[in-house]
Amino acid sequence: MDSGTARTRDGSLRPTAAARELLAAYRTGGDPEPPLEALAGYDGADLAVLREDRAAALAFWTNLYNAGTQRLLAERGDLYDSPLRSLRFFSADCVTVGMTALSLDDIEQGILRGSRSKYGLGYLPRLLAGSFERRYRLAEPDPRVHFALNCGAASCPAIRAYEADAINEQLALATRVYLEGETEYDAESGVARVPRLFLWYRGDFGGPAGVRGMLREHGVVPADAEPKLRYRSWDWSREGGKFAD
Repeated sequence: MDSGTARTRDGSLRPTAAARELLAAYRTGGDPEPPLEALAGYDGADLAVLREDRAAALAFWTNLYNAGTQRLLAERGDLYDSPLRSLRFFSADCVTVGMTALSLDDIEQGILRGSRSKYGLGYLPRLLAGSFERRYRLAEPDPRVHFALNCGAASCPAIRAYEADAINEQLALATRVYLEGETEYDAESGVARVPRLFLWYRGDFGGPAGVRGMLREHGVVPADAEPKLRYRSWDWSREGGKFAD
């Protein structure tokens, strides 16, 4: 289990702390090199916490994804602006962990979503998973991470720093805040206009019934509502540095 302290007895950064420090560096204009070097140099023993502690893994990989996005936007923004964004930006190496270069797709689709394809509305497996992905992917993905991951688009959720010991409450907050801001419910017509993430990853949420259940759970539609779902368009305008207050 992760003790929650930032450093080990020999003074080295723990993985969860390194991911937080990397994210903080991109928020404050600090030096990202120390945490980048720490992340790249970890071995299997250092990373064991990510296999043994689900909460630590959720916090680590969510923070790392968001830090990786900020790094790519700062250093390779042309990839985001490319018409081939889906291939070039999301498949570009954004960070190295344990001597393994990872892309945003590797982190989100491979690890956080448990090797599921980003195509097929959340119902298809991701093919050709490598050994690192198989070792660290989550066996039971948490769909709320979709409201915590920021890929640089204006429609993305705001970025927060996630902590292992508070990850459940933080994901609940991120989900509620995002859904409140991005959902429009018309009681007269019985229609809920919802974030497009619910369409792209509907399988992760348990299909339309699961989407409606999440809307009710977070109070964005009445507790007895069974709304028709309409999916909002996604604004891909680049918006780096979108951190929550």
